[in-house]
Amino acid sequence: MFIKGNIVGLRAMEPKDSDLIYQWENDMELWKSGDTLTPYSKFSIDQFVINASKDIYEAKQLRLMIVLLEESITVGAIDLYDFDPYHLRAGVGVMINRAYRRKGYASEALNLLIKYAFNTLRLHQLFCSIREDNHESISLFRKKDFQISGTKAEWLWDGTSWKGELFLQLIQTK
Repeated sequence: MFIKGNIVGLRAMEPKDSDLIYQWENDMELWKSGDTLTPYSKFSIDQFVINASKDIYEAKQLRLMIVLLEESITVGAIDLYDFDPYHLRAGVGVMINRAYRRKGYASEALNLLIKYAFNTLRLHQLFCSIREDNHESISLFRKKDFQISGTKAEWLWDGTSWKGELFLQLIQTK
């Protein structure tokens, strides 16, 4: 395990994760939370997992799997994306499998990632963009002291109406 908390740990992706990631990336319900509009092939997911061994400074992203420590069950993933080593910032995304939501796993995983980003990578800030009607995600990030610093009005089309997108930041104060 890469980083351990009390109930979850974060670890690097492994080839055995390809099927799970393929399932998540092709779940159309999850597409609403991101910018995905087309399915991913199994081949492209396999390549993504293989290339995940690249250093964050080369890949500009890092995906870690969220694992329940006692059961060794993978329940989600957490990402650093758009990593900028010059400006010392990165975006954050988190996804928990539906069956494991509302149990505190995303909260602890986000705590672990924040500590890693600020203490190990020495980032100055983390950011995320969240659809304005994704109240659970907004609450999660606000509880971790992310501040809403902007709104993109009518930014996302959900097939029936336009939705705004909030931009949140957590700036290192030490």
